[in-house]
Amino acid sequence: MSTPVPGLLSLVLLLLTLRLQELVEACSCAPAHPQQAFCNSEIVIRAKIAGEKMVSPSNSSLSHFKMIQYEIKLVKMFKGFEKFKDIQYVYTPPYSSLCGVKLEANNKAQYLLSGRVWEDGRVMIGLCDFIEPWDSLSMSQKKSLNHRYEMGCDCRISRCYTLPCSTTAENECLWTDWLTDKSLNGHQAKHFACIKRTDGSCSWYRGGSPPEKEFMDISDP
Repeated sequence: MSTPVPGLLSLVLLLLTLRLQELVEACSCAPAHPQQAFCNSEIVIRAKIAGEKMVSPSNSSLSHFKMIQYEIKLVKMFKGFEKFKDIQYVYTPPYSSLCGVKLEANNKAQYLLSGRVWEDGRVMIGLCDFIEPWDSLSMSQKKSLNHRYEMGCDCRISRCYTLPCSTTAENECLWTDWLTDKSLNGHQAKHFACIKRTDGSCSWYRGGSPPEKEFMDISDP
């Protein structure tokens, strides 16, 4: 039986270490329906990106940790009125492995941006937030940003990947895009919101007429 070459073992260990580090450092996000992303965010806005630069945090203990600062022009605020009247900058990590977001800073393209507010008052955005070019949103998604998503923040949206799957509570909607479209950005994500009815139950609603007139059966989104 041959003896392993020390140099080869060292190379294998190095590759395994690098791979493990890569997995640990990679950005990982739980899939979320746009409504869930909206409800989980502190800030949701429509904005143009006017500029970008690399900055250091004001906290001196984190001065080595750089962030991308995007200068924005606020077009409309959908959520966060109680925190801000205007927002001039949003921040994101510099690398996608840290969930950083790359945006086109040409002062032309408009984005839907969502995120959270740090203790120092800065608005942070990342890959796990609801961030899309404005023109890529469906008309139903754009309308739902005004009131419909917020109307369903007390509802629960559960992902369904395999059959059978069913709801376990009255305030639950099944998200079946992966089953029907093989994509998490399918028909339900683009055109439906899960909204609470007057009896406390929740059901999928497709944008158009007032919610009470067009609820869809939960098994037929």
